[in-house]
Amino acid sequence: MILVTSAYGNQGHLLLPKLVAAGLHVRASVQSEESAERVRALGASEVILGNIADPEVLTRAVDGVGAIYHVGPTAHPLEREIGFAIVDEARKQGVQHFVFSSVLHAITTDLVQHEIKRDVEEHLLSSGLEFTILQPSNYMLPLKLRPVFEEGVFQLSWALGRRQSLVDLGDVTDVAAKVLIEGERHYAATYELVSEGRYTAYDLGRIISGVLGHDIAVEEIDGDTYLRAFFGPELDDGGFSHQIKVFRAITARYSSHDFIGNPNVLRWLLGLEPTTFEQFVRDQYRQFVQATGRT
Repeated sequence: MILVTSAYGNQGHLLLPKLVAAGLHVRASVQSEESAERVRALGASEVILGNIADPEVLTRAVDGVGAIYHVGPTAHPLEREIGFAIVDEARKQGVQHFVFSSVLHAITTDLVQHEIKRDVEEHLLSSGLEFTILQPSNYMLPLKLRPVFEEGVFQLSWALGRRQSLVDLGDVTDVAAKVLIEGERHYAATYELVSEGRYTAYDLGRIISGVLGHDIAVEEIDGDTYLRAFFGPELDDGGFSHQIKVFRAITARYSSHDFIGNPNVLRWLLGLEPTTFEQFVRDQYRQFVQATGRT
């Protein structure tokens, strides 16, 4: 049995069917009944419904599993504590293999979420558990393309001339499935997961324009404007101080430094060329056209 946390998140909903297709039994940890229904539809053998920060929920989630794939909750104020707790529970219950989804360049401590993941990496390394750490670069996310397809504007909340490396979530979850299926071959490994290319926002805009067949605009937006679009009116409720700190740190770092990596490790793990940003855009645009009928 494999426990997958955040099982209907960016990675989980792609990873789960791959593990099921390989004949593995998956226990999915989710927080809502809606997500529970979705992971059951994807083939989860068991579902743990509840907040994994709750010790009772965590104990039930880890009980009897042989491996864990842990994805920390995005921008959650207790992400570090949750990571420590699940590592400790895994050690207590004798889990055979702990696979942690971290982030590329976790040592970049002026990025809040990187420092948290770095600390969880260290805790895992010191736990005595057999582990594998995955360090994906920035995801190629459909969320960032939808406004481009609908309005013809590509927006980022940091300096447009800074370069970044990206990675496709399909490739990341292919690697995660491989690591979980093959187990021992990947013990004590740390893998950087990066696709080909180092892109400025203008480079990304040219690629998108080429796929769409017409020019699009590329704009830098204020980080707080992005925050408001991400969280909506609830941002003013005062309960998002940690999330605001995370996103402001991203804007500051990515505006003053490039964030780049190397594709060799991902290429080796996949056994083929990683998905390019152009391939990703073409696939997302095809899905958009099919869903909306717009071109």
